This record gives sequence, C-alpha cells and structure tokens, in this order.
Amino acid sequence: MLDHMTFRVRDIAKTKAFYEPILRTLGYRVAYEAVHGFNVLGFGYPDPSQADGERIDTWFVDGESPYGGSEATTGCHLCWSAKDRQSVDAFYAAALEAGGRDNGAPGLRPHYHPHYYGAFVIDPEGNNIEAVCHLPA
Repeated sequence: MLDHMTFRVRDIAKTKAFYEPILRTLGYRVAYEAVHGFNVLGFGYPDPSQADGERIDTWFVDGESPYGGSEATTGCHLCWSAKDRQSVDAFYAAALEAGGRDNGAPGLRPHYHPHYYGAFVIDPEGNNIEAVCHLPA
C-alpha cells in the first residue's frame, strides 16, 4: 500500500497554480508549504485514520535532487481516485483550463474493466495524470 509520492518540478509556484484547482475537484487542498533548502508543496485530503485527520499523499519539491537525476520528474503516470464519474469530469475540465494537454477525455475504458471511468491529461512537466472512478454509474 502506498503512503505518499514525491515529484520534482522546475517551478513550484506554477505547479501549485496548476494542481490546486485540479486536485480540489477530488477533495484535496494545499495542506503543507515550506522551504527546507528547497520548496515543498503537499496536497492532502480528510482522513480520520490519521492523527491530525488529514493524509498528505501527493508532494512536489523543486530543485535538483541531492541523489542526482533530472531537475524534474517527467514521463510518469500519476492517478488519483475519484468518488464518482462527475469528479473525473471535473478533474479533466480543471486540468485543461489550467493548461494541461488532453491525453484521453473522460470515458469508460472497458479494456481495463467494465466500470473503469477515467480521464488523462499531460501536466506541465510531461507527466500523464489521471483521475479514475471504478464504480458503476
């Protein structure tokens, strides 16, 4: 089971402007912003199983990694769960409005399973981002 993911970006302010309205459609908010020698941005959602009532599972940091590699995470596929198909539609619309590029409009993907309803967008770093609902309509 995954707990969280961290992605490197070239510009944390642009990343926040891009992701904040998109992830809001799925119940997320900016839950953490700080500077630790580099800028850190965390998106979280209400989770009563956590001591503070919130889970931050999506992190962005800017600047080069002390471990090497490129300055930004690119070419990855990142998918968030949506509570319903309307949330997938809202995610897609918000992502396009924020400057993302279409990579698959909202719809059923029955080759995954009969109720797989997803939408795909390319983010500013070149990652394929998605929202999916696995429930029947």
